[in-house]
Amino acid sequence: MTTATAIPGYVVGTWDIDAAHSDVSFSVRHMMVSKVRGRFTGVTGELVTAERLQDSSVTATVDATSITTGQEQRDGHIRSADFFDVEKYPEWTFRSTGLVAKGGDDYVLAGDLTIKGVTRPVEFALDVNGFGPDAYGGTRAGFTATTTIKRSEFGVDIEMPMDGGGVVVGDKVSVELEIEAVLRAS
Repeated sequence: MTTATAIPGYVVGTWDIDAAHSDVSFSVRHMMVSKVRGRFTGVTGELVTAERLQDSSVTATVDATSITTGQEQRDGHIRSADFFDVEKYPEWTFRSTGLVAKGGDDYVLAGDLTIKGVTRPVEFALDVNGFGPDAYGGTRAGFTATTTIKRSEFGVDIEMPMDGGGVVVGDKVSVELEIEAVLRAS
C-alpha cells in the first residue's frame, strides 16, 4: 500500500473544492458518429486527506441545473424530464467509500454516485496532481479522475432510435473531473 508520505508535498487536512478552478465534464456518443461534450459549472464538496491514505474521503455535489453543452436548446432538453429532470432532481451527489493505491501513481476512488435519485457504485481512476502553496497564502491540491457510466442505470433512460438503426444519444457516458481544492484554515 502506498503511504501518504510517498506523495510529494502531501498535506493532511480538510479541503474545499474550488469551483472556479475545477471542471466536471462529460462526453457521450451522438447520432452514432460523433460525441457531444458538456460540463457542469456548479460543483461543491469536501475532501479529507488522512494520515493513512486509504482513510481519505470525498463528498461532492453537482448542480445538475448548471449543465452547458454550448447549445442552449439542447441544454434545455437535457434539463427536462426526458433526461435529467432538474426540477425534481436539481443536485447529484458523490460520497466516497474507499481509496486504493494500485501501484505507482495509480489510485482508484470508489464511491456512491446519485443521479435522479438513483444511487450506484462507481470507481474513478484517480491521479493526484500535486499539493502546494497558492498566491494567497493558502495551500492547494489538484486531482484528475475519470470513469465511464451508463446513463440508463441512473434513470436517464430516454430511447431515441434512429431510422437507419442506432440511437441519437448513446448510453455510455465518459466522465472527467479536474478538481482543485483549497486547504481550510485551522
